[in-house]
Amino acid sequence: MKHIRDPGIKTCKAERISAVRAKAVDELRFLRTWLESPLKTGAVSPSGPELAACMASYLSPEPGKRVVELGPGTGAVTAAILQRGVAPADLKLVEFCPEFCDLLQKRFPGVGIRRGDAYDLQGVMAQEGILPLGLNGIVSSLPMLNRPEEARLELLKSALEFLAPGAPFIQFSYGLAPPIRMLPKGVTMSTSGWIWRNFPPARVFVYRRTVS
Repeated sequence: MKHIRDPGIKTCKAERISAVRAKAVDELRFLRTWLESPLKTGAVSPSGPELAACMASYLSPEPGKRVVELGPGTGAVTAAILQRGVAPADLKLVEFCPEFCDLLQKRFPGVGIRRGDAYDLQGVMAQEGILPLGLNGIVSSLPMLNRPEEARLELLKSALEFLAPGAPFIQFSYGLAPPIRMLPKGVTMSTSGWIWRNFPPARVFVYRRTVS
């Protein structure tokens, strides 16, 4: 009896090879960008799927409720946010690197992309017409530990102005201490456990303004 190879097996194998190649290319992009500007890139490789899924899990998607992602890089966390259920039209990406902006535009049609400095959050939000209390969540992969504590705190304060009460500011960090320790009055912080399968291992920190 002649053995007939299932064409689906060949297709799945090709897809796996393509995914591995894409991951390797993304890692090279990150490494090159980090070598060119380590203070702005922060990480030498994209967030792993477990870390990305953990960050997105803190969002509560609602139709028409907008979410902003800061420092999306090659889009590992972006994909997890969309998979979580945030509609492309409700998601805005803020990315500094032009190469990453072009890549994100190709990978995520329908998602808004703004090239800019996320640490100038007030200016970016003004350009996008986003009003205070108008966001359902902010997800950040910014290299916080490369900045002074004062700059991190100012970013958090700016972010909280645009978040609805109780909406999360989500930030991952490789550090042992929280990326923002001096919490403004009325702000709470929670954290995930260590995500050991990420490289390097990381935790997710979630900051919220309490609902009065």
